[in-house]
Amino acid sequence: MARSVRLSIRFLLPLFGLLGSPATAQVTTSPKNVAVNPSPTAPVTQTASGNRLRNEKSPYLLQHQHNPVDWFAWGEEAFAKARQEHKPIFLSIGYSTCHWCHVMERESFESKTVAAYLNENFVSIKVDREERPDVDTIYMTFVQSTSGQGGWPLNCFLTPDRQPFYGGTYFPPESRYGRPSFLDVLHHIAELWRTRPAEVKGSAAQLHAQLESITTRAATNHPALDSHALTHAARVFMNTYDATNGGFGGAPKFPQPSQPAFLLCASSRNGDASALQMVLHTCDQMAAGGIHDQLGGGFARYSVDAHWLVPHFEKMLYDNAQLANLYLDAYTAHGASRHAETVRDILRYVLRDMTHPEGGFYSAEDADSEGKEGKFYSWTRTEVADLLSPAEFKVAARYYGLTAAGNFVDHSDPHPLPQQNVLSIVDPNLAAGEAAFLESARAKLFAARSRRVRPHLDDKILASWNGLMLSAFARAYAVLGDESYRAAAEKNLAFLRARLWDESSHTLYHRWRDHQRDQVQLLDAYAFLLAGVLDLYQATLEPRHLDFAVALADAMLAKFYDPAAGGFWQSAGSPDLILRIKEDYDGAEPSGNSVATLALLKLAAITGRADFQTAAETTLQLFQSRLHSQPQAVPYLLLAADFASAPPRRAVIAGDPALPETRRLIAAVHATYQPGKVVLGNTGAVESFARTLPEKDGPLVYICTGTACQAPTRDPVRIREALH
Repeated sequence: MARSVRLSIRFLLPLFGLLGSPATAQVTTSPKNVAVNPSPTAPVTQTASGNRLRNEKSPYLLQHQHNPVDWFAWGEEAFAKARQEHKPIFLSIGYSTCHWCHVMERESFESKTVAAYLNENFVSIKVDREERPDVDTIYMTFVQSTSGQGGWPLNCFLTPDRQPFYGGTYFPPESRYGRPSFLDVLHHIAELWRTRPAEVKGSAAQLHAQLESITTRAATNHPALDSHALTHAARVFMNTYDATNGGFGGAPKFPQPSQPAFLLCASSRNGDASALQMVLHTCDQMAAGGIHDQLGGGFARYSVDAHWLVPHFEKMLYDNAQLANLYLDAYTAHGASRHAETVRDILRYVLRDMTHPEGGFYSAEDADSEGKEGKFYSWTRTEVADLLSPAEFKVAARYYGLTAAGNFVDHSDPHPLPQQNVLSIVDPNLAAGEAAFLESARAKLFAARSRRVRPHLDDKILASWNGLMLSAFARAYAVLGDESYRAAAEKNLAFLRARLWDESSHTLYHRWRDHQRDQVQLLDAYAFLLAGVLDLYQATLEPRHLDFAVALADAMLAKFYDPAAGGFWQSAGSPDLILRIKEDYDGAEPSGNSVATLALLKLAAITGRADFQTAAETTLQLFQSRLHSQPQAVPYLLLAADFASAPPRRAVIAGDPALPETRRLIAAVHATYQPGKVVLGNTGAVESFARTLPEKDGPLVYICTGTACQAPTRDPVRIREALH
């Protein structure tokens, strides 16, 4: 969606004079970039059974099941009530590990006064953005296009036919931060609806028409990108590089792994050493920062400052999956063992804390515990001193930069935690013998932290995010050779096929939790899982994985591809949506269009299927203006454009993939950083030329471009040279 386009709101200003433009600014951190937990409201007496959200599976919706607000889930029951009673819809979107969603719940949705007003004047709907990103995209587009900003909680007011006319993010209980109070907003909206409903509906209809216009793209025959445009895109990223702290842009600082991944790709193509150093420095700074959990592994969602120190403490599966892949790229491109260790650290965390016994990966961990952001992760200097021996403390305090004053300010009321330290690597230089003290200190601190009250775990399992993590485990097995990573990847795929894939209809559903799957079909689920299965095939050369990848790709094309204009719809024509959108923004997560495009290009190179190639190329053509004018918005799609810019190198491995000598050759191919390659065997659903390449006195590797291959080899040095 074209987030740079603003909706015209001139005709709304007379209606919303009290409230200003029909959206409020994003709230991801407090005005001082520190965590804020406002005073909790007085306890609210709840019914034993709760509201109707008690019947849902979403952890986010279940968090609201005891609110006095008469919440509905997204669906026809709520829409029918709004139509029958001629009431506006109040739509609130968030997710279970969202700190500011918790704040607004405590301040407003647990308030009997607010709930009574909502229940009398609105039909209130709760949506989990992680379960229904297609719903979230529509209304986030509206808020971003009317204000230029967005975030969660996302709060929108809709007509009974679901057209938005006013929206914002966090609304405080009293006017502050330049925002009206939530109750003031409710009073004003209800009065407008009561006294001027025709004008509100007319404005909503005009906004809907504009929203439809800015989310529609016409087909184009223009080429996607040439080499000069790719170089220009890389320069755009490099111009925002933070030479001191690493990363791109300022605070708050998000990893956005597809940005450095594209720069690493560009450095390989152009031989640009400066781009490579930017990526390596960024990886080093993130790994040393507080955004990286120095004790338990894994990365938080972002840092509130520019130097990766104080995180917003929630941990998301999709971030950690993409970061594992980025550090694998850094390791294969540069060879530094510290990047491989960061990968192991991430995957160790996921296997320990984020994995269902049957193999699925959970979605997220909260920022808050015991009502305070970061309490689980932070330490006072005194706490650490009491846990460790004097020798251990001396090393740990210097290494992690522990101070009496602390480096993290807790602003929660009425009893903020004083003198808190977020652990980061401040002085990595260890004298002889100090490494052992540091390791014993880490073990003691981790054991002590494990006895604390853990943050909330969002234990739903999403096909999309599991596809990203499947990719990370598959590639980690291929590059690092740890058999436990292959076992985790195989077990994860078996779980997804058993729980979310319907073999008879070739349908992939999106969410599984508590022994139940949903009925939602999303492009992200198909595209992300396709990419993950492809990586597992390339790591193992098991023909059954390639067969499943082809089945997924065929189903994705049938359900989501637009053959008239190119590109993929975000959802499979759900009747509950007011728009069908082709998502084109690679933010914290890459878009389904971007992932589908690169996956189809790779699958076409492996199988020789021309229809996969055509769908990918027309998608690149559809978004070519976006690639040219706003490359920073589509870094993952740039990876696809780069892959499409030259014939890929095909590493064909002739031999039984179950044999140790064949596996060694697979590992040798994956040890070389070459973003323009695919890896395939010579049996199964691979392209016809690969099936003609034989093994001779054992397995061999053929590095081919088109129908030309270099001399077959089993020498790792020659493999590396051929791939370069």
